[in-house]
Amino acid sequence: MQISADQGRFLTMLTQLVDPTLAVEVGTFTGYSSLCIARGLTHGRLHCFDVSDEWTSVARRYWEKAGLAEKITLTLGPATETLREVEGPIQLAFIDADKTNYPAYYELVMERMEPGGLILADNTLRGGTVADPARTERYVQEMREFNELVINDPRVTTTIMPIRDGVTLIRKN
Repeated sequence: MQISADQGRFLTMLTQLVDPTLAVEVGTFTGYSSLCIARGLTHGRLHCFDVSDEWTSVARRYWEKAGLAEKITLTLGPATETLREVEGPIQLAFIDADKTNYPAYYELVMERMEPGGLILADNTLRGGTVADPARTERYVQEMREFNELVINDPRVTTTIMPIRDGVTLIRKN
């Protein structure tokens, strides 16, 4: 459930390149990806959304230990509700939460995303299963549907990077 070290370095680098004033993370877990994003911030803030106080308490400890807690705001609750409170513009977003709600998270972020902003969605290759027509599991179908949604969205330019379980880069036109 945690991103890999390669993905972490990739997130930090992309954060440095985008140089956001507002970055958003949907799905914080124990905080590794948020640390990677926060490390890449020069003057911006990261707003994290998660439902688990238990797991994000681990994240908060690591944010403090790394000296990055002052750059991060955490909101607990379903992101389908709490993301509505974000007053953009968002320049960078990382989506790595329950896959069923990826389309909803995507739309909520897109509504607040600045043109030229970047969304990263994790797990979009699902171990390659999305490319295997014989695989019909619900989690595979959900990711196929999300990938189709993004690929066919005229508001964006997108590509899937085969890093670990797949990271889709989505740039708002």
